[in-house]
Amino acid sequence: MKKWVSLGIIYVIAVFTAFGIITGQNPFASKGMEHNEHGHEGMNHSAEEMSSSGEIPIGLKEAVDPTFEIGSEVIINADHMPGMDGAVAKISGAFDTTVYTVSYTTDDGQEIENHKWVIHEELENPQAAPLESGTEVILNTDHMEGMYGANAEIESAEETTVYMIDFETTDTGEDVQYHKWVTEEELLPVE
Repeated sequence: MKKWVSLGIIYVIAVFTAFGIITGQNPFASKGMEHNEHGHEGMNHSAEEMSSSGEIPIGLKEAVDPTFEIGSEVIINADHMPGMDGAVAKISGAFDTTVYTVSYTTDDGQEIENHKWVIHEELENPQAAPLESGTEVILNTDHMEGMYGANAEIESAEETTVYMIDFETTDTGEDVQYHKWVTEEELLPVE
């Protein structure tokens, strides 16, 4: 067994080394973020980055009468990240809260504008909801790399139902589990 583990480790190191030699890039270096029209500075999201554990923030209340029931199928009408718009999704959670668009700087200095969405329960010790535009907050969530603990500014606020969804990306066919968050306005019923 130890022999196979050792061979596996050697193989992985060899692959990364070959990649570095062939491309001239360090496969372990963090990638720069490219700007896109939606203010996410072009973060290249994989299904793994869009997925979450499904853990719900403390104090978040399940929606009493959501438009889309848990387990129902919907069509995503939002493009927070590539492969999302037009995908068929399954509702895995519905919650009543205040959602915010926020602008913040990651721990490595990347400026993110108008990120959708962060919910009130994902802010560190916030005042009562809804917070006004321009309010400075600390993010207590890690939807994206470099987000947790970042100082942010509220750009907009809306009291609504937010959904956690599972879907397959339209561009690569990867499975995304427990994606947080989309609003009712960003979902369409499956006809």
